[in-house]
Amino acid sequence: MPHFGYSIPEEKLSKRKIAKARANDLRISPKHAREICNVIRGMSLSKAKAFLEDVISMKRPVPFKRHKKKVGHRRGLEGWFAGRYPVKAAKEILKVLENLEANADYKGLDTDRLKIIHISAHRGPVIRGIIPRAFGRATPFNTPLTHIEVIAEEV
Repeated sequence: MPHFGYSIPEEKLSKRKIAKARANDLRISPKHAREICNVIRGMSLSKAKAFLEDVISMKRPVPFKRHKKKVGHRRGLEGWFAGRYPVKAAKEILKVLENLEANADYKGLDTDRLKIIHISAHRGPVIRGIIPRAFGRATPFNTPLTHIEVIAEEV
């Protein structure tokens, strides 16, 4: 069985009051997950959850800064124009944040004072698939998987 660790070494986090959460093999786009993670990094936990709920209800867009080719402009973005509403990825990341909040509550931390100090999205394995075409040919139809890890600190 593989051992999944976090990107940050344990020595850096040993003296702090932290809570961690991780989700592996989520069926969401790694590109969408990366853009969401960049937005909510550094936010308080309650603010990040409110932001993701606004994205799910399509009230606030997520700015796409790296994967922005042919992405339309969205109203409500400050200092950036390209953006989208990645609802599926936002739902999955919201579940991870709720898991983080439960872990922090179990450790005895104050969940109102949690700040996200680390969140990252990593590409996981790809589920290979095909679509049959004419004359015996096939087109690949693959499903990417994504790993999400979150660390929050009580401030």
